[in-house]
Order: sequence, then structure tokens, then C-alpha cells
Amino acid sequence: MQTSDPDIYAVGDAVEVTDYSTGFAAMTALAGPANKQGRIAADNVMGRSSIFRGTLGTSVVKIFELTVATTGANERYLKNNNIPFLVSYTHSGSHASYYPGAEMIAIKLLFSPSSGKILGAQMIGKQGVDKRIDVIATAIHGSMTVYDLEELELAYAPPYSSAKDPVNIAGFVAANILKGDVRNINWNELLDLDSDADVLIDLRNADELKQAGAIANALHIPLPELRDRLTELDPDKNYILFCAIGLRGYVGYRILSQRGFNARNLAGGYKTLLGAREKIMAESPTTPLWMAE
Repeated sequence: MQTSDPDIYAVGDAVEVTDYSTGFAAMTALAGPANKQGRIAADNVMGRSSIFRGTLGTSVVKIFELTVATTGANERYLKNNNIPFLVSYTHSGSHASYYPGAEMIAIKLLFSPSSGKILGAQMIGKQGVDKRIDVIATAIHGSMTVYDLEELELAYAPPYSSAKDPVNIAGFVAANILKGDVRNINWNELLDLDSDADVLIDLRNADELKQAGAIANALHIPLPELRDRLTELDPDKNYILFCAIGLRGYVGYRILSQRGFNARNLAGGYKTLLGAREKIMAESPTTPLWMAE
């Protein structure tokens, strides 16, 4: 924390620091890092060698009933600095679904396509967001990968989590991408679909379409019927499968890919697509046909 003047030390919001996840220069206006910098500056002033190793920008905010949290790099930062990354979207219950009061946590996880190193994460939900972002922040600080997230042993009891914690689920999905177990397509890539070659398949049940809405022109084949209706599909088409949050889309992808079809799974499913609706409408000069309903 020593400046170019050896008798002056600088800490806090105005100080340039290192982004811990990428190694790039950053400026983070947060009380946590500022307090740690103050301790480190005091060490050096009093003759004890101490170094501030960087910041992740871990933060959390309450917005009415929702909690929004972030740690590490976001997508815009990675793109602006030409850092390669992959992204996964997951929606998991804050605790076991059969225990009253469970709420969904949406997690966006950013990670290295070569090593699986975790680069950043953003989350939103009503319960349990703060402790999950702290786990991811600790994982980044320890240079862990998405494979490590799969194996983390986190506290479980039905009122607090599930046997597969949302952090584990994020690791499973990201690892599936890296291992080639699934080919995903993200919501923003749907803007580039070819209406002649690309076909959307909705794997949800009929009652879900009535309750949550549907995508115009999507072929509706509930997942339990998919194997029996493969003869309806054209092997020369590209199929994009989706469900509510991505799990059935993954299963559907496995079924089609093992039968030789060119398929991809919509990451995060219909729920993520709906969350991105306003951004899609802002970025697209004309409303995509599949957003009509």
C-alpha cells in the first residue's frame, strides 16, 4: 500500500489494486478490502512486511425481497479485457423442495474454457444467496476450478440446503460443458438462429406452457414422449432443446445426440430466457419471432 513517496501509504476506494481472479488492474470501492488494506498499510508502517494480494469485488445488496450478489469478474469485464471464458446458468432451490419455504437461486458462473478455473459469479434469489456467493468467493481465492465445486462438502439439512447444494449444481453443469457431455446455447445466441435450419423443441409439460408461457413456433414434445417421437424429427435440422431451467433440456440433448442428431441445450432454460427478455428486445432491431408469445 506504499505510494511512490515512501512516506505515504494509500488505502480505500481511490486505490488501484489487482483483480484477484484475472490479475488485471482494478479499483474496488468496498469497505471490506479497504479495512484489510488499512491493516496491511499499518503493518508496513511499523516495519512488518505485508502485501495486499488483490480483490474480488465480492458484494451483496438487498433489493426489496431479493438478494443480489457478485464476486470476481463479470461477463462485460472479461470481454473488455479479451479473457476467454465460458458461462453456465443454473436455477436451484435455496433448500430441499419438500421443506416449506424453498426459493429459487439463479446462478451465473463464469469459468476458464481451458482449465475450468472459476473467474466470477453473479446470483439472485430470496434466500441463501449470501452464503453461496461467499463459497464461490472462497473458491476463487483458493484458485479452485468448477471440478472442485462438484466435490465441495457443504452443510446440509432440509431447512438449509439440498444434498446437492446450488454451488454443487453450478459445478456439475459447468463441468458437463467442459467434459463435452452437453453442447449449450446461451440466450443471446438465439438472436442468430436460422429459421430454415434451426428448430426449437419445448420439453415442458402442457400445463407448464399454460402457466409460464411458450415460445412461438417451438415444437412441443414433452420429455417423456421424446424417444417415441424421434421419427418426427429431420436429421438435417439443428435442434435446440429447452425446458424450465435446463435439466430436462440436458436429458433431451443426451437422447438426441446419442441418436446422431445435431442438438444443443438452452442454458438455464426458459426461465433464463425470460429474465433476458428486455435485453433481447433492446439488442434486436426487430422482435424475434420466438419472442412473440
